[in-house]
Amino acid sequence: MEQLLEEVGVETEPRPAITVEGMEGKVAVVTGGSSGIGRAIAVALARHGTHIAFNFLDDGRGEARPEAEAVARLVESEGVDVYFRACDVGRPDEVRAFFAEVEEELGGIHILVNNAGIGRDRALWRMSDEEWESVLRTNLSGAFYCLREAAPRFRAQEFGKVVNLASVHGLTSEFGLANYSASKAGVISLTRNAAKELGASNVNVNAVAPGYIRTTRLTEGVPSEILDRARERSVLGRLGDPQDVAGVVTFLCSEAARHITGAVIPIDGGYLL
Repeated sequence: MEQLLEEVGVETEPRPAITVEGMEGKVAVVTGGSSGIGRAIAVALARHGTHIAFNFLDDGRGEARPEAEAVARLVESEGVDVYFRACDVGRPDEVRAFFAEVEEELGGIHILVNNAGIGRDRALWRMSDEEWESVLRTNLSGAFYCLREAAPRFRAQEFGKVVNLASVHGLTSEFGLANYSASKAGVISLTRNAAKELGASNVNVNAVAPGYIRTTRLTEGVPSEILDRARERSVLGRLGDPQDVAGVVTFLCSEAARHITGAVIPIDGGYLL
């Protein structure tokens, strides 16, 4: 597995994205934007002229803030404004304060990308209350809290784009992922319901469902044999990169996707086929 990854290489910068319109000068909130998929999304949106706000989870070890500062520098290098701070999306009071600060610092909110997520994999009969509740709180409740803050703002301005990060594991089952799969299946249902409720206000709400994506914290602890099986199961014969997800999210945040809502788009190389 290690040899395969070395041969493929790790992309540190997003590839040139498709040309999209309607994003310049908008403000996007990207949760969990300090690493992995969130980082790729934040930089990709910035490259289309979107001002970026993102949060990171303070793990108490002092590692998260330097990562966030590095992302902020990348975003600023694209000539847009950036605002970031520590915020636990699973705590509604912190989410409320974060959104208020983003609005004050950047002048509004037009796009929400619910990317923040964690995994605590274990067989369900060995899963602790904390392992179950923490994953549901971050992945599902966190998306709801952020969407609840964004919705009144989007309704008032009669415009908004929401992209929720679901997962192929919200659409299919796999051993040891009862908490993660349940949370991502919930994100899919939340997406469809929010699309119905917000459609009359010209708000698009969609989800993407990534498969196994390299160079993210969620795959760092995955045994190499599982990643090998995922690559073999993919009809394209490879794992994804964060930039593969960022490209689709960018499209959904643009006016090119103005007539798409309530959709769930797999980004899995054919893993689900």
